Order: sequence, then C-alpha cells, then structure tokens
Amino acid sequence: MNVEKVVLVDEKDAPIGEMEKMEAHENAILHRAFSVFVFNGKNELLLQQRALSKYHSPGLWTNTCCSHPRPGEAIIDAGHRRLHEEMGFDCEIEKIFDFVYKAKLDKGLSEHEFDHVLFGRFVNAPEINPKEVESWKWMGMDDIATDMKINPKNYTVWFRIAFGRVRAFLIKK
Repeated sequence: MNVEKVVLVDEKDAPIGEMEKMEAHENAILHRAFSVFVFNGKNELLLQQRALSKYHSPGLWTNTCCSHPRPGEAIIDAGHRRLHEEMGFDCEIEKIFDFVYKAKLDKGLSEHEFDHVLFGRFVNAPEINPKEVESWKWMGMDDIATDMKINPKNYTVWFRIAFGRVRAFLIKK
C-alpha cells in the first residue's frame, strides 16, 4: 500500500518538506491543502456529505471536494483529480483565495492547513464515489448560512471558515 504524503509548508506556502498524511494530522503540522467550491447556474453550491468511513469528520457536510496535493502536483491539477475521484466529474476551476487555519478534529486528529480555495461551475448531477461521499445536494448560499447558524456542528471546520469569503466572492462575480 502506498503511503499518502502531504507537502509541508511555511506560513507563506513555501514547501519545506513532506510527511505521511496521518502523521501531519496527528501532530498538527502545517501542510498544503485545497477546497473546491462548485456552483450551478442558479449559484447553488454543490455540497457533499463526507462518507461515514472517512478518517476524520465523517458524515459532515462540506464544500464540493477537498484534499491535499501530492508532492510535485500543482493545486489546480490536484483539484481536477479529486473532483473526478470524489464526485465523478470535472470542470474548469480557478483559485480565488487561500487561508491558514488550525483546528482540533475528532479521533485525536488536527488540521493545520494552508488551504487554497478553488471555484468552478457545473450544471449536472455528480456521480459520487461512495468510498468518499455519503450524499450530495445543491443548496443556495442563504439557505446554507441559515442552516450553519442553527446546526454549525453539521459542517466541517474548514467549510465554516471559508464560507463567508466564498459567498462574498460569488456576490462580486
């Protein structure tokens, strides 16, 4: 079995090494990540519910897909790879911003990520990978904002952090 590695970075996203993914999450080591937000023609966001078998945050709702680029893999290429692997489609994507966050998760794990946020458009139904995704739905940003106020624990920590900036970007676009 191949051991998944993440790219360790400094606070400016300069690579400083590699580490096994689980070790990085067990020790809260800053590493590169990305989050893809895909919208349809009505500006509804394609949300995914993480598979119940995921190693952290199982069953929580989040952005369309997210992951870590492999060592030597460009962020946009990694976004395309994971869209296909998780949601069964691909579309044009562009980087819209990035942010650094650190948060404790379930199962004794932590996130400490330099997260690149990617934006795309797609109008069809995804063909989800059940090993990655439990469920999916298109949802309007106002409805998401309302639900997050009522049920914040139903959403991943990185989604709750990025949501407001993605919403502001969408209003300007």
